[in-house]
Amino acid sequence: MSVDPARHANLMQFVAYVQRRASGSVSRPLATVAGMTNLDFGFSQVTADKVSEGMDEALEGAQKLLEALVAPKGTRTFENTMLPLDQIADLLSKANATHAFMGYVHPEKEVRSQAKAAEEKLETFGVEMVFRDDLNAAIKEYAATDEAESLEGEKARLVEFTLRDLRHAGHELSPEARARVKERTQRLVELGVRFQENIDEWEDHILVDPEELDGLPPSFAESLETDAETGKLKVTLAYPHLIPFIENATRRDLREELSFKFNTQAVEANRKILEEARDLRHQIAEEFGVPSWSHHRLEDRMAKDPERVAAFYEDLVPPLTKQGEIELAHLGELLQADTGDSQIQTWDWRFYDTQQRRTDYGVDPFEVANYFPLDSVLGGMFDLVQETFGLEFRETQDPDVWHPDVRLFAIHDAGSGDELAHFYLDLFPREGKYGHAAEFPLVMSRRLEDGSYQNPVCAMVANFTKPTASAPSLLQHGEVETLFHEFGHVLHQNLGRTELARFAGTSVERDFVEAPSQIMQHWVWRADVLSRFARHHQTGDPIPDHLVEQLVAARQLNVSIHQLRQLQYGWWDQTIHGTDPEIDLDIVLRDGATLGLIPFHEGTFALASFGHLMGGYDAAYYGYMWSEVFGDDMFSRFEDEGVTNPEVGMAYRREVLEKGGSVDADEMLSAFLGREPDNTAFLRKLGIE
Repeated sequence: MSVDPARHANLMQFVAYVQRRASGSVSRPLATVAGMTNLDFGFSQVTADKVSEGMDEALEGAQKLLEALVAPKGTRTFENTMLPLDQIADLLSKANATHAFMGYVHPEKEVRSQAKAAEEKLETFGVEMVFRDDLNAAIKEYAATDEAESLEGEKARLVEFTLRDLRHAGHELSPEARARVKERTQRLVELGVRFQENIDEWEDHILVDPEELDGLPPSFAESLETDAETGKLKVTLAYPHLIPFIENATRRDLREELSFKFNTQAVEANRKILEEARDLRHQIAEEFGVPSWSHHRLEDRMAKDPERVAAFYEDLVPPLTKQGEIELAHLGELLQADTGDSQIQTWDWRFYDTQQRRTDYGVDPFEVANYFPLDSVLGGMFDLVQETFGLEFRETQDPDVWHPDVRLFAIHDAGSGDELAHFYLDLFPREGKYGHAAEFPLVMSRRLEDGSYQNPVCAMVANFTKPTASAPSLLQHGEVETLFHEFGHVLHQNLGRTELARFAGTSVERDFVEAPSQIMQHWVWRADVLSRFARHHQTGDPIPDHLVEQLVAARQLNVSIHQLRQLQYGWWDQTIHGTDPEIDLDIVLRDGATLGLIPFHEGTFALASFGHLMGGYDAAYYGYMWSEVFGDDMFSRFEDEGVTNPEVGMAYRREVLEKGGSVDADEMLSAFLGREPDNTAFLRKLGIE
């Protein structure tokens, strides 16, 4: 699952830039020459003190740029009024690398704690900046000039978007109302940082004896730590433990226990945070005279308003529910044969989905994983991407990184040989690390003042199965899909070639940003693609044709249950941020469970670990399913003209990836597809006419 593609939906978030998928700063601007970025971040030398001091220094530099911008001018020009905004964003984007970003990945808790504090400082600066009267006056003064009226392309778009951002900050409200909006926005910054920190630092597990791991391979037991007091094995909430256990452990009571712990993470602290955030957001929406936070947030999205999101869901719920009930009935039959109970629970459906894949399709996830050693999958993915999009990847030897597991790669254009970008890979779990999968921009692409081009840098963070003493990192097929998905974000971020940082890479509408990553997932469901790189980690034999065919055939298995679960999360988000400010969160959870067709797990509160609600996807989680429609539609052109066709790949690179947010998503889609986008491919994938 991907988290937070880009936080810079408006000026405040763009300048603050710090939560997942935002940017960063170093204590000095990164040197750039001839379009190349100096990667001397000094990651191995990061300390808690350096994080704090470096962020303060970066913010001081940004403050000087801001003061120069708002100072009176004889004549306001793009260079003295608008360009400094991009320079500030660029400077602060680099702050994340050795400062705020370290809160998600650094192995030392003290550093992570200081980095979270640095992140909060960065967001606070963004809030203070966008609420300044003198900034608003300066931008409006420039917007009224003849030069501003004559602008085109990205420059005109920057003026338009900045005016919109200032309006969203309340500059058209009364001074009293704007002060209230500012105070509440600042508080939301604090709450968002605390919410994610509580999730990342949460540690819990269940204890099992080796014989209680029935259904799991020996390599799973090897990956578990031994509890010093009891001598039992610890199954933690980290994905490489959680998902295989929930999907394969035959002990139903232990699956229930682990599921309960996963869905009660940080409840005491994060429930209070979420309730306060909901109230603050509704109060802000009221100041702007709109019915809900969702109305306020969706104005600059493709959907535009929550009514359109509701209609999108309403079209899907009936057919998905009809098919989902059939799917659950079949899973219930399997449960009844085992236990005498036919009611599928949250800790059951993945287990019996896995069993069904084994019995009906001959797909054993651990047998399949034998053919997906991480290095082979990475190599296969790189080969596919290089061939299709005209790229070349080169690994940097002995890079300066924040942990020994981390690797660094350069991206080059295959035709010209020009260096385009760099990306880090941090793929294995460790204590205190960000617990999901996400791409974090570190340096944004932009045209520098001397005319050279600043190449982007980003990091992909994930939590895949770690190598053991007897086996390499073996990915289950779902992990392969996650890898491809997140690498789609890496490509989107790193292949953008915009002139301004404001529109770099993933700076698109939030409900489109997942489309370029979801398009990548399609390749892992094609036999002709998997057969290219899936090799047994011991024998080197290619994955058997029949196994690939069975795996691909099982793609549609229980697809409606999966989609209803996704829809359930989006419905939770829209309801929490809807028109009822007093809605009870427990009722929201229970009603959402009804949509998902699986009974609510009593005593749990999954919203406490639903990081999207506080990490930039508030009122926008629907975007995952929304953008899936466009990802499917774009891939249909690959299906029609060749899934690795370089001509199609280059058209996609030029019309979508390189454009970043410099044009509207609808325009990019139409340019690539040669027609207006539609949902035909999406519905066909779901088996819906």
